[in-house]
Amino acid sequence: MIVIGVDEAGRGPLAGSVVAGAVILPDNFELPGLTDSKRLSEKKRQSLYISITEQCQWSVGESSAEEVDDINILQATMLAMERAVNNLAAEYDKVLVDGNRCPEIRDCFAIIKGDLSEPVISAASIIAKVTRDMQMYELDKVYPGYGFAKHKGYGTSDHLKALADFGIIIGQHRQSFAPVKRLI
Repeated sequence: MIVIGVDEAGRGPLAGSVVAGAVILPDNFELPGLTDSKRLSEKKRQSLYISITEQCQWSVGESSAEEVDDINILQATMLAMERAVNNLAAEYDKVLVDGNRCPEIRDCFAIIKGDLSEPVISAASIIAKVTRDMQMYELDKVYPGYGFAKHKGYGTSDHLKALADFGIIIGQHRQSFAPVKRLI
């Protein structure tokens, strides 16, 4: 049976895309330490990411900050998940998604805290988180005053101060999110 695991990263930040990972684990795949990406150190996530990308079928899908503003964060998350599964371009028997709802894809099952109980979802969680973090490191190079490498776009006091000092970045900051909306 071919199972795709799906999870997302970046629903809460004020900036950047929401990113979904989709993974198919090979038969008899074992990777010690595989769990929800949020429970791992950055170094461990990076190590697992390398193993997953070298040994598994995987893909990402994303929805931009502008799409988040246009259709809301929940719908943008579902769209990113659909894109991740479609980008994988693989035949499958079922899709397991972390959370309480599924995107509009066939044979999909939502599992609350699935990133803790299903290794295939844990792997997708790591793909999504590391991919999004890499995007934030790149954004930090383009806009160094905002501190994206440190806070990854979340609404920390440093990020809010940078927003007040430098303003919003069109196309990167989610203008429908209250702390950003107040500055427009």
